[in-house]
Amino acid sequence: AGDFEWLKQSRFYWKDDIDKVVISITDVNFHYQNEYLGCTERLVITPLTDRCYITLAQALGMNLGGAPAGPAGTGKTETVKDMGKTLGKYVVVFNCSDQMDFR
Repeated sequence: AGDFEWLKQSRFYWKDDIDKVVISITDVNFHYQNEYLGCTERLVITPLTDRCYITLAQALGMNLGGAPAGPAGTGKTETVKDMGKTLGKYVVVFNCSDQMDFR
């Protein structure tokens, strides 16, 4: 199935040979990290969250990170935290605005 509409989805596969869940987003594979996150709400998937997931997945696949930018209140932080839940990873968010002070 090479259709991009299918490839861009978060797909979960159980791999018997490694006894783990593999999550595929586009052409990048992640091992589910089994971090217990509780029964929490999930985001509604929109074209913008799809694009953010794809971009972050590509960056993580190249051992890089991501820092979504944009106006306040557009869901950047929530999208990153939701992707962490999808991958079973613990996510810590730092607010690095110019108003932060070490004192």
